[in-house]
Amino acid sequence: MLEKLAKQTAIYGVSTILVRFLSYLLTPFYTRVFGQEAYGIVTDIYALIPLALTLLTMGMESSYFRFAAKADEAGGDVGRAKQRLFTTTWTITTLAALLFVVVVSLGRSEIASWMGEAYVIHPEYISWVALIILLDVSSAIPFARLREERRSMTFVGLKLVSVVINVALAFAFGAAGLFATDFGVGWVFVANLVASAITWLWLLGCTKCFRPAIDGALLRRILVYSLPLLVGGLAGTANEFLDRQLIKYLVPEGAMAELGIYGAITKIAVVMMLFYQMYRLAAEPFFLSNFKKEEFKEMNAAAMKYYLMASMLIFLGIALFRDLFALIVGRDFREGIHILPVVLMSNVLAGVWLNLSFWYKREERTSLAIVVTVAGLLVTLPAGFALIPVLGYYGAAWMRLMSELTMVLVSLYLTRRFYPTPYAWGRILEYVGVALLLFVGAEWIGEWCGEARIAAYGVNVVLFTGYVAYLIWRDKIDVKGMVRAVLKRK
Repeated sequence: MLEKLAKQTAIYGVSTILVRFLSYLLTPFYTRVFGQEAYGIVTDIYALIPLALTLLTMGMESSYFRFAAKADEAGGDVGRAKQRLFTTTWTITTLAALLFVVVVSLGRSEIASWMGEAYVIHPEYISWVALIILLDVSSAIPFARLREERRSMTFVGLKLVSVVINVALAFAFGAAGLFATDFGVGWVFVANLVASAITWLWLLGCTKCFRPAIDGALLRRILVYSLPLLVGGLAGTANEFLDRQLIKYLVPEGAMAELGIYGAITKIAVVMMLFYQMYRLAAEPFFLSNFKKEEFKEMNAAAMKYYLMASMLIFLGIALFRDLFALIVGRDFREGIHILPVVLMSNVLAGVWLNLSFWYKREERTSLAIVVTVAGLLVTLPAGFALIPVLGYYGAAWMRLMSELTMVLVSLYLTRRFYPTPYAWGRILEYVGVALLLFVGAEWIGEWCGEARIAAYGVNVVLFTGYVAYLIWRDKIDVKGMVRAVLKRK
């Protein structure tokens, strides 16, 4: 069964890498077009959008996967049951997004005043972003339907179209000199809105969702399942966006510039986020399908180990050569590159927490998501208020790591108490520990080498290659067999 997960992860992986690569072309572009403060606005907005998406989708994506699996289990007219599920979840989320746009439009001036001087000068930024949120929320359930139906290539194609349009418009606006006009950063949001609108229209045709309807009885059942996910999701998303917001409000001077640097450096962790995203896209519908309890535990335990093996490889690959990755962003943003290893480890822990969440979503004990994410939030706030005014974006990076670690530890406790799963923690901690020791050793060698960067890079290549060999030897990975399997498929 894990081969099925690996195949889906690979499909989403190759496509996600392509989509994200095109999207991340905007990072080196924008960090060379805009200054630190202007890019800080982009960072600020794109940190707030996920919070709005989490609120307005109301946990319906996970609900869709779970109730679709229930429809399969119940039998009968499965197609009709899934269509009723789809129209109910899609209609309620779209209505919520429409209400959001109305409220934001009526209170635009007050919102702009709350968000800062840059938005008071350009309150229209808020209107454009609200429309982006409307389209993205309305697209969430149709995209979930494609994933549930294993229509991964259609899913990928639509995501690719959206990113290509966004990137093409951004470069076109730059070439036309529009970013230098008074509207400035606003053209970033215009490009995004056009891409989202075209994708939304195409998506509606692919999923045949032209008839809004709500099944009241079904919606009540879904809300019982999804509302705890909503509360937990809001707390979790708050953990992810508070680092940016606390920088904006707690840094004494040059807050937007620091926010811009922090946002640019976190974008460099692209490979880790790519892996996390492609794994999540494949694993969520996979693990929320119907499996026997022991089979689920066995697969989830194995998936955790292999996830961390891959994650630590990516961590080392980026952290050991972060000076080279720093070239992705503009020169003015590279001063913050030293926080990159901390950001990478936060992303690794986010994936661990994802794995540990599948069991309570499967068992419909979604209220536990609130416990986990609130625990993280209770660490985020005091750590942020203590560290960020003193350390700026350095403090924000460490705050995020502390929060993710707390959520992992709380999730581990809940798993051990309510749903014991045979995770190979001894082996996992060994893999993580060896990777971190190699990183610390590389840092010490780098300091000793001084200006002889080529020698330091040579050592880092040896250390990275050694870690790959160590994983193959320690886990008895049949590399030849894997190669033969790939060649055979071709």
